[in-house]
Amino acid sequence: MRETTTVRPKPLLRPVRPAGWWFDVLLLAGLVLLTVALANGHLFGLDRAIADWSDAHRPPVAYWVARILNYLGQGTPLTLIAAGLGLLLAVRLRSVRPLLPPVVAFAFTYLTIGPLKVWTARPAPSAATREPFLPPERTLPLFQDDLPLRFAQSYPSGHVANAIVWYGVIALLLAPLLRGYGRTMPPRLVTVVRIVPPLVVLTTTTYLGWHWLTDSVAGLLLGLLLDRLLHRVPWDDLPLPRALDRWNPPFTSYP
Repeated sequence: MRETTTVRPKPLLRPVRPAGWWFDVLLLAGLVLLTVALANGHLFGLDRAIADWSDAHRPPVAYWVARILNYLGQGTPLTLIAAGLGLLLAVRLRSVRPLLPPVVAFAFTYLTIGPLKVWTARPAPSAATREPFLPPERTLPLFQDDLPLRFAQSYPSGHVANAIVWYGVIALLLAPLLRGYGRTMPPRLVTVVRIVPPLVVLTTTTYLGWHWLTDSVAGLLLGLLLDRLLHRVPWDDLPLPRALDRWNPPFTSYP
């Protein structure tokens, strides 16, 4: 009698909404078109108008409220929170799978946001009022490679992109973690966690003059694209090395 082997089914991509790849293409096309428009000097009037209005309507109380709320988009704390949730779930399930989303999300953000900032080399609005004290008209264009790197990393907004990606990962891990303790995470709460913080960060980072409006929009487009890619990954079905056979229970369908 011939020995039979079990064939592992090919992992299927998880569904996202809106379904299909057309929305991903639309997001990518929007990011490319926005970058091309800015590279050709368009939309500067809109950016300047929003920045000037914000400067004229920023009393101390509003400034500090916005600054505190903007911490919702800090990449390092969000990364640590997501990694901590993944580790807690991994220990509870004795599975390495909950560690995969934070690792992949970190790779996605590291390989996209930073390189785009360096390549586009755009100053922030505040570069006109503090070091390097550029003329206001010079703070708008992209590709200012003659500036020191630390003064030209405004486009796209890393705060906005990070907020979208990391709150998506946090929601992905928090739901099964709560189920393991006999609690449920209502779908509306998942939606709130994924939507409200990024919108708050987009608003505050623009209002504070730390990014142009188009920087924030670019971060929104990039973050949504990365978020959709991450949520398509079939985390429970990804093939792992045989050495991890005892450490690969599923987690998105747990318990």
